[in-house]
Amino acid sequence: MLNILKNILNNQNSTKEKEDSKSLELLSGLMIEAAYTDGKIDEDEIKKIRLSLIDIFEENSDQVEIVLNKAIKNKNNSKSLHHYTSFINKNFSEDKKLLLIEALWEIVLSDGEIHDFESNLIRRLAGLLYISDVNSGNARKRALNKILK
Repeated sequence: MLNILKNILNNQNSTKEKEDSKSLELLSGLMIEAAYTDGKIDEDEIKKIRLSLIDIFEENSDQVEIVLNKAIKNKNNSKSLHHYTSFINKNFSEDKKLLLIEALWEIVLSDGEIHDFESNLIRRLAGLLYISDVNSGNARKRALNKILK
């Protein structure tokens, strides 16, 4: 009986770890996708992605380095937005989705330019994540204020 209980608890922890790992991989992939939308990724964007994953989404810094490097190497193997948003919609709260949109704005703004493709990507993502244009616009303003400080 005790062994059965241990197995159940171990399986629950294993499932949680898999979800956390998938969350980090998807966040990294999506952030790299946003940064690479203009055809290049600079060091400021990578630094911003790293800080966002660690500070905002409270990911482990060692894991972030591993997963981020993998995402950068796979940047040309783009996934559909649905691949990212279906997981996010199932697993993220409304507040966490807003934090993600704000972080994406910070990433695309970190190089000092906003390309039409970048703003279009975030607008589409916001729609797929059921975030209103007003909330996305407010997230953009907050991100811009952070960058200008």
